[in-house]
Amino acid sequence: MHSENIPDEELFFADELSVPRKADNRTWKIMIVDDEEEIHQVTRMALQDFTFENRNLTFINAYSGSEARRVLQDHPDVALILLDVIMETDHAGLDVVRHVREVMGNSFVRIILRTGRPGQTPEKKVITEYDINDYKEKTELTVQKLTTTIITALRSYRDLHIIDRNRQGLLKIIAASAQLFEIQSLKQFANGVLTQLLSILNFNESSLYLHAAGLTSSESHEDEFIIMAATGIYESLVDRCATHVMAEEIKERLAKAVMTQTSLFFPDAFVGYFPAGSGRTGLLYLSDGVEQMSDMDRELLRLFSSNVSIAFKNLDLNSEIIETQKEVIITLGEIVETRSHELVHHVKRVAEVSYLLAIKAGLSEEEAEIIRLASPMHDVGKVGVPDSILFSSERLNSEEFSQIKPHAVIGYKILKNSRRTIMEAAATIAHQHHERWDGKGYPHGISGENIHIYARIVGMADVFDALSHRRVYKEPWKSEDVVACFRNERGAHFDPRLLDIFLANFDEFQVVNLKYPVQEEK
Repeated sequence: MHSENIPDEELFFADELSVPRKADNRTWKIMIVDDEEEIHQVTRMALQDFTFENRNLTFINAYSGSEARRVLQDHPDVALILLDVIMETDHAGLDVVRHVREVMGNSFVRIILRTGRPGQTPEKKVITEYDINDYKEKTELTVQKLTTTIITALRSYRDLHIIDRNRQGLLKIIAASAQLFEIQSLKQFANGVLTQLLSILNFNESSLYLHAAGLTSSESHEDEFIIMAATGIYESLVDRCATHVMAEEIKERLAKAVMTQTSLFFPDAFVGYFPAGSGRTGLLYLSDGVEQMSDMDRELLRLFSSNVSIAFKNLDLNSEIIETQKEVIITLGEIVETRSHELVHHVKRVAEVSYLLAIKAGLSEEEAEIIRLASPMHDVGKVGVPDSILFSSERLNSEEFSQIKPHAVIGYKILKNSRRTIMEAAATIAHQHHERWDGKGYPHGISGENIHIYARIVGMADVFDALSHRRVYKEPWKSEDVVACFRNERGAHFDPRLLDIFLANFDEFQVVNLKYPVQEEK
C-alpha cells in the first residue's frame, strides 16, 4: 500500500478512525398557510417526529395569503407550502401560487393545495391552470397520507436542487474549458469539478480542492497546501494556506494521501490524490456523506478521480507553458537592460505598472495581461544601438540622441513577423512607445489615438520608471516632482485620459517600486 509505484487511479481505505458522524443541523422548511389555527396545530402535531434524510422539519406559519407573500420574501428556501385555498378571499391561496411562480420566479418550492370546500375550487380546473404539485381535501389527509405526501414533495424538491447544482457545475466546467489560457481558469475548473461531483453523488456542500507544491512522499510541508477551490463551509478559505485554517485531522489526511501517493477513503471523508507533475500535487477533499456511499458511487468516484487527474495534469501543463513563456519574454527584455546595473528590474516594473494602468483604464483582463507580457520587449531594438551611446554617463547631445532613435524601428522589425498575439502586441509597443500625444515623438510623429493604446500605456509606464529610478546620469526624482512633470505633459507627451487615471491612482503605482526596490538592483 505504501509503494511509490502505486497507480494514480487506485483507491485505498485508510485505517478505521474513531471519527464521530457529524449531525446534520439543517432542516426542511415547511410553510403552513391557513386561516384556521387548529389546522396549524394539527399539522405540527402530526409531523412532530417526522424526519427525511436525517433532517427534521422547521415550521413557518402564515394565516392569510398576503401574510404568506410577505413571509416568503424572508424564507426563499422553503421546501414545501401546505396552502389553504380560501382565506381572506375565495382565491387567496391561488394568488399565492401565482406570486410564488410568476413574481418570485421560484420553481423549486413544492406547493400542495389543501381545501375544505372542494366544490368551490374544482380539482381539475386548479391542477390545469395553476402550477401546483398536489391537491388534497383536508378531510382525506390522515397522518399516514400526510407523511407520504410530505416525503414525496421533499424528494422532488431535493432532486430539483440536485439537477440545478448539476447544471451549474456543468456550466462552470464548460466556461473554464473555453478559457483554459485565461487567468484563474484552473480555479474555475476546480470549482466546477467540486460542484459537479457533489451533485452527482448527492453529497453535502462542503469540499475542497487544494494545490500542494513540492510535496513528496518523504517530507510534508503543510504550509504549502493552498486551497484553490471550495464549497459550503470552506468557500471563504480559497487562496489560503490549509495549515492556517484546517483542522489537524484534515491536514493529517491530506498529508497521508501525499505520502502514499494514492487516493484514500476514510470512514467519513474521501481524499483524492492528483499528481500534476513538476512537484505539484492536486488534492480533493470530500466530507459528510462518504460513509453512506453505495459500491456504485464509490466506483463512480474512482473513475471520476482518474479522469480529473488527467484533466488537472493537462491544465497544470498549460499553466507551466504559459509561465515559461512569461519568463522567457522577461529574460529577453532584461538582456537589453541588465548590462546596466541601474536597469535591473526595469522591465518588470514597467510590465506591472502597464498592467495596472490598463486595468484602471477599463481594458479587459485579457488585454491587460497581453500588455504585461508584451511590454518587457519595448526596448528590444536597443540591441542595435552602440554601447557607447546606450550607456553614456552623460546626457546625450542631439547627435547622440539621433543615434538612439532607430531602436524603435529596429525593435519593430525584430518582432513584426510573428503571428502570435503577444509578439504582435510587443512589435506595436516597441514601434510606438516613444510617440507623443501631440505628435512630436518618434519614429513617425503620429499623434493622439493614432498611437495604439498599448503603446500609450507602456510609454507612460516607461517614463514613470525612468524618472523614479537612478540612472548613471541622474538621481531618482522625488514623487512630487514626478507628479508635477506628468501634469505639465498632459495633452502634450501623454494621453490626457490615461494621465488623469494615472495621477488619481498614483499611490498604487508607487507600490510597484516597493515590490522591485532600487536597493535590490546590484
